[in-house]
Amino acid sequence: MKLRLALALAAVSAATVGPALATPCADEVSTLERRLNSAGAAEVTGTTPPGGTTSSNSPKALDSAPKLTPGDKDVKPSASGVDEAKKLVAQAREEDKAGKAEECRQTIMKAKEKAGALP
Repeated sequence: MKLRLALALAAVSAATVGPALATPCADEVSTLERRLNSAGAAEVTGTTPPGGTTSSNSPKALDSAPKLTPGDKDVKPSASGVDEAKKLVAQAREEDKAGKAEECRQTIMKAKEKAGALP
């Protein structure tokens, strides 16, 4: 009886620890990674990501790229910007794994700037 109780408590403990391992930066890394593998990013780079394009699955995602004004040239997406953003996302993922939350957040912010406003 005690063994069953111990096993049940261990199972419940293991189930509740798993979700706690996710960090806010890890969530941002995953979100930006999905954006960089989306159909909009593929349109900008002229490529198709391995495994095909994905959707950001965001209710806030735009159906098409916003119309840019001359003042918006800094947010215009480019193939080189998307490539740089992918490298920065990989760096942020490593920083998050190393427990460097602030560095991860800063790297993700840079990656978002490099990616620009993807369609």
